[in-house]
Amino acid sequence: MNIAFIGLGNMGAPMAQNLIKAGHTVTGFDTAAAPEGITMATSAPEAVQDADVVITMLPNGAILRSVANLVIPAMKAGAVLCDCSTVDVDSAKAVAEQAEAAGLGALDAPVSGGVGGASAGTLTFMVGGGDAAFATVQPLFEIMGQKAVHCGAAGAGQSAKICNNMILGVTMIATCEAFALADKLGLDRQKMYDVVSTSSGYSWTMNAYTPAPGVGATSPADNGYKPGFAAELMLKDLRLSQQAAESADADTPMGQLAAALYEHFVEQENGKGMDFSAMLPRFEKRGRG
Repeated sequence: MNIAFIGLGNMGAPMAQNLIKAGHTVTGFDTAAAPEGITMATSAPEAVQDADVVITMLPNGAILRSVANLVIPAMKAGAVLCDCSTVDVDSAKAVAEQAEAAGLGALDAPVSGGVGGASAGTLTFMVGGGDAAFATVQPLFEIMGQKAVHCGAAGAGQSAKICNNMILGVTMIATCEAFALADKLGLDRQKMYDVVSTSSGYSWTMNAYTPAPGVGATSPADNGYKPGFAAELMLKDLRLSQQAAESADADTPMGQLAAALYEHFVEQENGKGMDFSAMLPRFEKRGRG
C-alpha cells in the first residue's frame, strides 16, 4: 500500500519503519522529527495525497482535529484515516464523522505496548470504526503489532484504551503502596513478591512490570526508573478517563484518586520524566500523614 504517516516521534517512527521493512511505501510528515529511512513530505497535505491509508500518531485531541482539518480535504476518495494517538473520545468521534462525510474510512486505533512494542512490532491495537475500514488496515496492524481488537463503532478504540489505562494506573499505585507497606512491616521484598505474584494479588504491574528493583520482572525500576511509560503520559490517560467519566456520568472514585496522585507526583514532586512505576520510591519516602 501507499501509506502516509503523520507524527514520527518515539512511537510513530518505529511503527513507520516496520511498515517500510514489510515492503510498503511510506511518506512521512512531522513538524520536528525526520527519522532515517522515511521519505518526508514538506507538508501534511502533500504526504497524504496519494495514500491508501493515512496513519496519525499525535499528542492530543486538539492537534488531531487540526491535522484532520488539513489532511481530510487532501486525501483521495475511499482512503482510510487511521488515528493511533491516545485522545479524548469526543475528538475521535468528531474526526471520524468529518472523514466519513468526505467519503473516507476512519478508525480510532490507540495502542498499548510502548516504545519497545512499537520497535518490536508487538503493539496491541484497540480499534473503533467501520468494518470495511478495519479490513483495509488490518494487514498493517499485523505488521506493527501482535493483536488488533475491533472494539466497535467510532470512539470505541479510545474508550477501550482509556478504561484499560485507568486500571493500569490504579493497579500500579496499589502495587507500589503494597511494596512500601511491606518495607515498613519488615517484610523482605522478594518474599512479598513470591507470595503476591502467585496468589490473589497477582497483576500485570506486579508480575510483568515489577516496580521494585531487583525483584520479579526486569523493568524500568532496574534502570533508575527511566521511563518505559512516563508518569506524565499516565497522568494524561487518567485525565482522559476522568473526562470520559464525567461525560458519561460514570462514578470512578479510584480513577479520580489515581489521577490526583499522579498529578501531584508529576507537577509537584519531580515525577515528570520518570517511569510511572516510580510511585514506589515516592511512597517509600512518605509516612502516614
